[in-house]
Amino acid sequence: MKTAITVFPGTNRERDMAAAIEKASGNKPDLIWHGESDLAGYDLIVVPGGFSYGDYLRCGAMAGNSPIMRAVKQQAERGVAVLGVCNGFQVLTETGMLPGVLMRNAGLKFICKMTHIRCERSHAPFTGSLNQGDVIKVAVAHNEGNYFSDEDTLDRLEGGGRVVFRYSNAAGLVDATTNLNGSQRNIAGILNESGNVMGMMPHPENAIDALAGGVEGLKMFAGLAGTA
Repeated sequence: MKTAITVFPGTNRERDMAAAIEKASGNKPDLIWHGESDLAGYDLIVVPGGFSYGDYLRCGAMAGNSPIMRAVKQQAERGVAVLGVCNGFQVLTETGMLPGVLMRNAGLKFICKMTHIRCERSHAPFTGSLNQGDVIKVAVAHNEGNYFSDEDTLDRLEGGGRVVFRYSNAAGLVDATTNLNGSQRNIAGILNESGNVMGMMPHPENAIDALAGGVEGLKMFAGLAGTA
């Protein structure tokens, strides 16, 4: 099985993501430069975190119009699994592959810390080893992670079981006190209608080693291993 990880000017988590996927699956992903336009033959495509194009205009706006993202969108329409993390989530909303936008954090400050997220549904391949209600501790590092959408879209996400992760505490409590960036309904990760595209703000790839903050991110990548 083959994995592609997109790389833009300013991307900085591509090697972290590659290490996580290789550790979980045993297969080394390919890093694909943003100027490429062919992603045929890949089973999983990841749009990783960072600051693509320096976050000019809007986070993910310029990357969303790159040749590689046209290829990502094409492959997603064919059913290929696509994962966007942090800046990758922003890019996926800019392309229209996922609904909503990621705005400035409610406190107007960059947030870089470990936090907890609660799994709202088990959905292979993205959370195949996690059950509904499971809580994992992962990293966040963002300035624009405040998920926003209109109420009708939020209700459709909820009704369709498309909210995958919410910000919580270690016990799984989801309320205003555990909402670190102001995201509506504590949303940390969502799916598209077809279920093959997921975006999330936290960084599970930075929780795969006990010496670097913990290993709970591997619980998610174990689910991806069957695809990657």
